[in-house]
Amino acid sequence: MATIRKRGNSYQIRVSCGYDTKGNQVEQSMTWKPEKKMTEKQIEKELNRIAVKFENDCMNGYLTATIKFQDFAKQWFKEYAEIKLKTQTLRCYHNMEKRVYNAIGHMRLDKITVRTIQKFVRELTEEKKYNSKGEVIGKLAPKTIKHHIAFISTIFDYAVRMQMLQSNPCKNVTLPPIVTKEREVYTLEEVQQMLDLFEHESEANFKYVIFFTLAAFTGLRRGELLGLEWKDFDFENCLMTVVRTSEWTKEKGIYTDTPKTKSSNRMLKIPAELAAQLLRFKEWQDNYKTGIGSKWVETDRLFTKWNGEPMGMRSPYKFFEKFCKRTGMRFVSIHSFRHFNATAMILNGVDVKTVQTCLGHNDATTTLSIYAHSFQEARVRAMESVADCIYSRRKDKNPEQLSD
Repeated sequence: MATIRKRGNSYQIRVSCGYDTKGNQVEQSMTWKPEKKMTEKQIEKELNRIAVKFENDCMNGYLTATIKFQDFAKQWFKEYAEIKLKTQTLRCYHNMEKRVYNAIGHMRLDKITVRTIQKFVRELTEEKKYNSKGEVIGKLAPKTIKHHIAFISTIFDYAVRMQMLQSNPCKNVTLPPIVTKEREVYTLEEVQQMLDLFEHESEANFKYVIFFTLAAFTGLRRGELLGLEWKDFDFENCLMTVVRTSEWTKEKGIYTDTPKTKSSNRMLKIPAELAAQLLRFKEWQDNYKTGIGSKWVETDRLFTKWNGEPMGMRSPYKFFEKFCKRTGMRFVSIHSFRHFNATAMILNGVDVKTVQTCLGHNDATTTLSIYAHSFQEARVRAMESVADCIYSRRKDKNPEQLSD
């Protein structure tokens, strides 16, 4: 039974929620303040309604979340995030803590509403963005704002699962629209140009030649490429498996992790010519290992430092940047090879489910969203091919009529 006490112009509602493991009674309380125009009868009716609802919520396990957001977020990191989430995701969330705590860290969970989160969104849209020199270079990108709200929402989802709240206030927030920029992708001619230029590279750069050749033919993410080991290849059947990634953080240095999603664990078919090139690279690496002897650290990785340790994350980028300057080839990010691979499949009529599987996306919706433009172009080509087929057959039957 709820206990109601009047305190000045407001009322305190207190409910017993049973006992804890030490036998101490657990109580929850809330404060309600009636509107000034309400009559005593209206106050009594509304007070009883709120008290009954509050008592039912407590009995059903939805306890009033009186803990402050920052304190609960720290608990969430320890109880859930550090156990369940990947290191890179954790790192991103920790980078967002300062802004989030400054805005809502001091507030109780149960006092944070949709309007509270919406106000934070507005503040983020007005926040200035600075470069390394401290110069203003614009405002926060809509995608950055979306990530901050996703971080908050994840914590509230956990509170709901723990039956501390009934709903997540982030669910009904309106976010600024994300303007999709046209993606820079290498053309087929540029990739062919790169492969031709690679034929003139020195042996010292053989590992980078293999890295970018694999990137173009397989569409693997950078971390997946750097995580490849020789045991991942079945050269007899021209197959390769993706089962790990190589990552880096300031705290841990280079470390091995599982792929981004469950679907990222996959098997891919590679061309026989590429398999043969990989075998030549393995032979080169084996000879190199023999040459430096005990200095070699065996990791079974394809892409390594001079002594066999896993290659650094930025090494391929640095090589390719210098390579493009030296050869005059257009420089685009390493990730563009993944986009090239996906676009090439789509424009050659590969269905979305197969593209999704090859890229290691969690579901086809992700693939359709990222490569919507390519799928649209493929549909246009398909319709044009149908039209060409129909008109060519009619022209063969009656060329004079169609020429009039």
